[in-house]
Amino acid sequence: MSDSSHLTREKSSVSYSYDNLSGWKRLRPLRPFRGMYHDVRRRLPYYWSDFQDALTYRTIASTIRMYFVNLLPAIAYTLDMYRRTGEFYGINEALFSSAMAAMIFSLVGAQPLTIVGITGLISLFNYTIYDIVTRYEPAIYANFMCWTAIWAAIFHWIVAVCNLCDYMRYVTDFSSESFGAYVGIIYCIKGVEELVNEFSEYGSAAGFMSTMIAILYFLTIYGLEMLGSSTICRPWFRELLADYAYVIGTIFWVGFAHIPGNLKSTGISFVPITRAFYPTQPRGWLIHFWELEVKWVFAALPFGFLVMLLFYYDHNVSSLTAQARQFPLKKPGGFHWDFFLLGCTTFLSGITGIPMPNGLVPQAPVHTDSLTIYETTLALIPTSEGEGAELRRPITKPTAVVEQRVSHFLMGLAIIGTMTGPLLIVLHTIPAAVFAGVFFIVGWGSIESNGILGKLVFLARENRFVQRDEPLLRVRKGKILLYVACQVFGVAACVAVSQTVAAIGFPILITAMIPFRVYIIPKWFSQPELDILDDLTANNAVVLASLGGPPRFPSERQEEGKGEEGNGNGEHGLGGLRRQDEGEEEEEHYGVERRYSEHRRGSVRYR
Repeated sequence: MSDSSHLTREKSSVSYSYDNLSGWKRLRPLRPFRGMYHDVRRRLPYYWSDFQDALTYRTIASTIRMYFVNLLPAIAYTLDMYRRTGEFYGINEALFSSAMAAMIFSLVGAQPLTIVGITGLISLFNYTIYDIVTRYEPAIYANFMCWTAIWAAIFHWIVAVCNLCDYMRYVTDFSSESFGAYVGIIYCIKGVEELVNEFSEYGSAAGFMSTMIAILYFLTIYGLEMLGSSTICRPWFRELLADYAYVIGTIFWVGFAHIPGNLKSTGISFVPITRAFYPTQPRGWLIHFWELEVKWVFAALPFGFLVMLLFYYDHNVSSLTAQARQFPLKKPGGFHWDFFLLGCTTFLSGITGIPMPNGLVPQAPVHTDSLTIYETTLALIPTSEGEGAELRRPITKPTAVVEQRVSHFLMGLAIIGTMTGPLLIVLHTIPAAVFAGVFFIVGWGSIESNGILGKLVFLARENRFVQRDEPLLRVRKGKILLYVACQVFGVAACVAVSQTVAAIGFPILITAMIPFRVYIIPKWFSQPELDILDDLTANNAVVLASLGGPPRFPSERQEEGKGEEGNGNGEHGLGGLRRQDEGEEEEEHYGVERRYSEHRRGSVRYR
């Protein structure tokens, strides 16, 4: 056995990979239901502890925070869909969709930390299809969207049954950062569009008032969260500000919009509402999909495939970021099972005429972060002021995560309660400008913490202010610039396509980032360079177990093949496979090679 293999065995007691399987067993699609079976089998023993572990304050704080973080963007996107789909999708549809997804995934999902709801990308998809369909027969939009969802659900189930979620193990920071930047830019664009609508529909005074509220709302939430992650005041007070920033900011600026006098007379718009628990349009909750002509049924098929492709990337990346490497998780995930459930919610959304929910990229890691317990220590850093001079620097690291189902479930119950008459009236008091501010907060949050921006700042920073232990110093700046340029090109292409009638094709560009990273990027960069520039989005063994284990890129397989030989006992080198043929049904557990730089293990925060 090679030295590298020996080290890997010490770090992880068992290392599995499908790359050494031969014949039909190498093809996971020919082993149907196996991924879902093992997902459920791995997670089921933890089911009751998912409720018992929720008996802590962090669950309460997380529930309140995620209620606002999920509800406000959902309504913001619904306002956009409301205007651009002939008022087909309204507030009740958004609430129903978010509540249904939260209840189902919190109770029976294998990854309850993944927040599921309405995204800006499905909003874009819905009104792009509306623009296409209304050119031919506007009256069929509801039935056409229903069949789009039905086809999408069928494709979801095929993907889950054939274990095709395995390929998400190749998602690294290269693609997840690009996707996060794309989502952040789209959010910011939507915020600007919301303010432009105020100017065009309600006049200059309303537009100026809305712009002021949106910007100040953004600064309020951003400032409170910055204080929450600072070293100002006591830890409990900082934690309080971070947990309830959205509550404080929303209440204040909604009240500000209703101050009597000149402020209230500006004529800004507010959230439109309808009857409690009823659809926005005069219809029932069941779409009569059987009344659509056959030609339109099959015309919806390619749109359904594109929805599946979007959700395949969006939902699974959301799950990966919710279980990213900086979070010390202990309980296993289940991508195949959850994607099967997503097909079920997509089907239910189609026949009820509500927006199709899926994993939320910005909100999912926020949920895990709100459940993370941090510990603050003082690090001693040598200075240049003389021998023995040291600087004390507070560093906060995550020590544990409250892994449970209750916060997601309670959030769903709260959203159902929001569909009642009294709370709908409360929603009606919220100005649309607040949702523009929400777009800016969520969008900038995805951009500010993005690795693409971090690398660009490093390239622009004066050399004397760069820490000497910065790992990026070991990579030539030209290579860093090339790496970032590849990411920026993918982001720019997706944004450009999203602003045209061809926007329904953007899932293809997004998904293409994975094979581009696997096959093209290794030809331009050496492995030591990629070890610094890139990393797995999630490298926890309990997470990767559902995806067939850690990835082995073509360049790695070629290098490892030179010194990788069997030892006669069924053991191989890095990524080798050990079979258990003792008469029991083999269960797959995967280890992870921790070969990535320690500086990328997680962000430093203050609490």
